[in-house]
Formats: sequence, C-alpha cells, structure tokens
Amino acid sequence: MTSKAKNSWSSTRYPGAAAIALAATAALVTGCGSSSDSKSDDPLSGGKAGGDTVVVGSNNFAESILIADIYGEALKAKGVKVTYKPNIGSRETTYGLLKNGTITVLPEYNGALLAYLDPKATPATLAATTAAIDAKLDTKLTLLDPAAAEDKDTVTLNAETAKKYNLTSDSSIADLKSIAKDLVIGASPEFQTRQQGLVGLKSVYGLEFKSFKALDAGGPLTAAALKKNTVQAADLFSTDPTIAKEKHVTLQDPKRLFGFENVQPLVYKSGLSAAGVAALNAVSAKLDTATLLDLDTQVGSQNKDPLDVAKAWLKTAGLD
Repeated sequence: MTSKAKNSWSSTRYPGAAAIALAATAALVTGCGSSSDSKSDDPLSGGKAGGDTVVVGSNNFAESILIADIYGEALKAKGVKVTYKPNIGSRETTYGLLKNGTITVLPEYNGALLAYLDPKATPATLAATTAAIDAKLDTKLTLLDPAAAEDKDTVTLNAETAKKYNLTSDSSIADLKSIAKDLVIGASPEFQTRQQGLVGLKSVYGLEFKSFKALDAGGPLTAAALKKNTVQAADLFSTDPTIAKEKHVTLQDPKRLFGFENVQPLVYKSGLSAAGVAALNAVSAKLDTATLLDLDTQVGSQNKDPLDVAKAWLKTAGLD
C-alpha cells in the first residue's frame, strides 16, 4: 500500500488527474466529485483548517481517495464540516501534514504505516501491529479502529511470465529467487527504498531483480507496463480488479513481508470530535475486504464516480 484511473474522472477536484489517467482500463489513481464539494485546489497548500472543519486527506492512489470520500461523507452525515485534500502524495508527505495539523484524517494501512515508522518490526497479530504503531506514532496522532478490510502490496506477475516459469497463485515470492535476476519489476518510486518493497524483498526473500522501473502506486502506468511485458513483475494492490481481468498471478507471501494491511483511520487528535471518532469507527466496523474489492471494481471497472460510490455504500451500510 505500501500501495490502488479513468479519463472520465474530473480533474477539478483532483488537480492533474487528466495527465495521470493515461490508461482507462488500468487500476485506479484519481477520483472525482461534484463541484459543490469543499475542496483545495492545491493539496499541498499549508495551513490548518479553520474553526471546526475537518480536513480529510488521501495518498496518491485511487483506493485511498475512495476511502477518504467514505470517511468524509460519513463525517458529514454526523454534522461535521469537511473539506478534502485528495491525491496529495506518498506517506512520506502525508505523515508530515498530519503531524502539523494540515490534514485531520487520512486513510491508512496499518502494516505499511508500521513499516514506515519501524522497518524492523515484525508483529504476528493485528493487535501487535497496532501496539507497535502506537509505540512509534507521533504523540499528536492516533489510530482509530481498524477495519476488517485489507489491501496489501503484492508481487504480481503477468500471465506470460507466470506461464514461462510455471508459477501459479499457489506459488510463493520465494520461488522467484533463482529467476529474479531475469525480471524487471515495476512499482512506485518509493517501493525502491521501502522495507515493504525492494529492500524487504532482498532481505527477507533474497531477491535481486534485473532492474527496477519507477512507475506509479499500483496505477495505470504500472498496470500498462505489466500488461505490455515492459515489466514482468509489479507491485499491484491485492484488491485491484485488473489482476483477475488480465489473468495476472499474485504470489503468496509466506514470510508476511507485506504483513497486516487493515484499513485504519489515522487522525490528528485535537482536530476530531468524539462524534467524528464514532463516525469513523462505525465505518471501520462495516468495511470488509469483499466490500472494498466491490467498491474498487465499481470505480475502476465500471467507471463510476468514487464519491457516488462512497455515498451509495454509506447508505446501504446505514451510515448516512
């Protein structure tokens, strides 16, 4: 997730969307919303929200934006004033914006957040993951309840490569050890230096790839490169509907390099009321992996507006 584009998605709410959405059939990168949404033209603009406004931010991939829409609309349903700073960038940027209060709420993935805070941590349970994060988390921040929904980084091969080396969905990342030297792997630039990336693939599985191609965070560039065999392996997110659509093969991760990846709200403590906390915890209580995959598919494969998808799910879940 460490991490999830359609040309029809508006660039009004997500600056730069038109330039990013290069391949409409690939995985999600940007989102859209109606012109009535409270928004920031510059997601990196500084300054804390005024008054009681809660600023909901998201990282630079579509699932994060979709979940941010869910969080924001759930808060609005409880009378909380919300503005959005979508598609900001990677965790290396958004964590700092949370610490200084520029954003109030951010969808996170607990295992990826822990790998960022403490690359050496190897928790064996969800509770241990949360405890390890709490030990390293900035004191101005807190994690709310985790959802059952998980979305993990993966090592995924295109069908051509999997067939060539007789690998299936039952095969392990470890099975690449003797052939990684012949494979190009593609992912976001940050993947190259993250523990949940090339660093961990080498230290945990002993893999050294032929080369690394910097693309995007599980988005259209990565999906297109994998489909065209420009890269033979890629970091796609486990809930990406293009994996099944393109008959890609995701390898098992028996050593849990990518750990637990539950969706979990990360919050600037002083910026969110008790009602806001309750609203986000209610979302986590309802959101499971099957639901998340369905929501991602609606946006990525069915061309639905992510804000509309968020609102519809909240209504179905009784959270509107």
